[in-house]
Amino acid sequence: MPDRGALHHVELWVPDLARAEASFGRLFADLGWTEHQRWSAGVSWKLGATYVVVEQSPALTGPHDRMKAGLNHLALHAGTREDVDRLTGVAQRNGWRLMFADRHPFAGGENHYAAFLENEDGFEVELVADFPVP
Repeated sequence: MPDRGALHHVELWVPDLARAEASFGRLFADLGWTEHQRWSAGVSWKLGATYVVVEQSPALTGPHDRMKAGLNHLALHAGTREDVDRLTGVAQRNGWRLMFADRHPFAGGENHYAAFLENEDGFEVELVADFPVP
């Protein structure tokens, strides 16, 4: 049983399911997530008791804007600093753009080793190294 209050799932509405599946799917697979569910308008990936859904909903009213109220980004444990670096390279070859490149990998502060990535639809993912930088 998961811990009470632990995150159960996140659902992201996207304007283009195939594009979202290509960017999120590869990234999640590289992080050890597995496909959980699939239907005509969506797909989800699961890691442990938590899953993330991307769905192309007919109720979508506009493009995602991480700078407005709502989801700003997903932050995911990525392993070691070397894992963050490797995953960042793979992600950039699969539809993700490195954000804050001039401050990478310390854009979150001098003791926070991470990559901030954005896909074509404006969704941001932060890949965080699990161990603090000395």
